[in-house]
Amino acid sequence: MPWTRDGPNLVIAGDNLTVTATLPDESFRLVYLDPPFNTGRTQKRQTITTKQSADGARSGFKGRSYETIKGTLTQYDDRFADYWEFLEPRLMEAWRLLDDRGTLYLHLDYREAHYAKVVLDALFGRDNFLNELIWAYDYGARATRKWPAKHDTILVYVKNPKTYHFDNAAVDREPYMAPGLVTPEKVERGKLPTDVWWHTIVSPTGREKTGYATQKPEGILRRIIQASSAPDDWVLDFFAGSGTTGAVAASLGRRFVLVDENPDALSTMRARLGEGVVFE
Repeated sequence: MPWTRDGPNLVIAGDNLTVTATLPDESFRLVYLDPPFNTGRTQKRQTITTKQSADGARSGFKGRSYETIKGTLTQYDDRFADYWEFLEPRLMEAWRLLDDRGTLYLHLDYREAHYAKVVLDALFGRDNFLNELIWAYDYGARATRKWPAKHDTILVYVKNPKTYHFDNAAVDREPYMAPGLVTPEKVERGKLPTDVWWHTIVSPTGREKTGYATQKPEGILRRIIQASSAPDDWVLDFFAGSGTTGAVAASLGRRFVLVDENPDALSTMRARLGEGVVFE
């Protein structure tokens, strides 16, 4: 079904460049892109569960035996011969689809962020650059011959620097890192986030986990959607993956269009997003 402003939330299966070309200009208040990071390797995640078994090879609580059961392996190829030949036309589409108060959030790792800023400065204009957000976390491999890379970069550009929507009062506050330096009233209220976001990855055993490779935490998308959209605004995600953008948008009263062509992603979103979402 064609997208309309008064239509239902949509998940559209297909190549995002082809799909977004069918959407009308200036339709979205917020566009979030979390493209493959061009790391040069295949990203994958295998679900693993355990069950109690008298013949299990693993010992656990009170000496009980358990066996490990390996589940579905989900993966995608994170290698491109020319990454920017792939990504730049999608950024051009994002610019076209943002309305006059709209904001783009481009989520990348450190290998591509500096190239992306040059491209986005040319496409949006340097005056339309709003922030470089650093999402810092403390999980993953520990490098021994360099400082371990424990952050992603999120570049934020607006369609119009005079009219863009930004509501920091709507954003969930966070604890002060040095609460002894502020008043008890401020400690209770918490502080507004800065451009450095300390937030853990999706817990391997938490309620959010879907088993989808590279799933992003709801807390990161919640902050983005709270700040740069209002209830009933439309949010677009080009690389929907596990559907975190849609899940958070719905919980905050926003409307969404999600695009992905990966069968694993589409299956995950069907299970996660529930009724009331149309899959095309």
